[in-house]
Amino acid sequence: MRRIAILNQKGGVGKTTTAVNLAAALARKGSSVLQLDLDPQAHATTHWGLAPDGQQPSIYDVLLNRRALAEVRRPVGANLWLAGSDINLAAAEVELASEVGRELILRDALAADSGSFDYLIMDCAPSLGVLTLNALAAAEEVFIPLQPHFLALHGLSKLFETTALVAKRVNPKLKVTGIIVCMYEANTRLASEVVQHLRDYLEQHRDAAMPWAKAVIFETKIRRNIKLAECPSHGVSIFDYAASCPGAQDYAALAEEIERQTRVTAMRVRVEDAADPLPPRNQPSPSLGTLPNPK
Repeated sequence: MRRIAILNQKGGVGKTTTAVNLAAALARKGSSVLQLDLDPQAHATTHWGLAPDGQQPSIYDVLLNRRALAEVRRPVGANLWLAGSDINLAAAEVELASEVGRELILRDALAADSGSFDYLIMDCAPSLGVLTLNALAAAEEVFIPLQPHFLALHGLSKLFETTALVAKRVNPKLKVTGIIVCMYEANTRLASEVVQHLRDYLEQHRDAAMPWAKAVIFETKIRRNIKLAECPSHGVSIFDYAASCPGAQDYAALAEEIERQTRVTAMRVRVEDAADPLPPRNQPSPSLGTLPNPK
């Protein structure tokens, strides 16, 4: 299972839009997807047409009441489940303040979960508090949605610092693997300049011993599209609201790009396993040769 945290501490950059529609796109391609809404604003939960009113079990119960994820997640589409947020999650930062090991609660809940999924997509809060720390401790990858404005690049450096700190102290497996350019306008010079500036920066730091050193900018750009802003009010993904619009096309293409990554990684693992030679048959194990002969 690929564990992916969708993270940006700046609001309004397409974080929840990406988390919801990417999860939907992957599920439409046949992958099983579990989405976690770790944002007290509960935008992902609302996007799926669910009321974050505290009447149903939510991710708050997982973090504070130690409920199993299996009791919280609900199907929101074919191959797609959601562990939603609610109004109670806003108090979680304070309630967990004195909890020992509070940053590892979600990781432990996932380890105890018997469900089998191809992808875990976590929609994080636009902050770097304990909820986001739980996501980073449980994730293996971070995707950063980025609006192509120069000011957004300044916030990106803070995100890189945060992931490096979490990787060092909490989760050594954590890597920033992808940057998703959202609200892209191809006909503007600014968008192209920002993307090129970011690409140059990443290339200059490929050899750095940092969790973001191998991050890629996804080839698929999410174009600015009003349909993406409209579909949350209907409680559905872009594919059920306007399947032929540019927004749906872009998220479908992004999902295909991510699936291609998954296939390449799986193939690489198989090749590495095949290259690991096994001991020749009909020959004694070296350890057995050291045993004395029985008399």
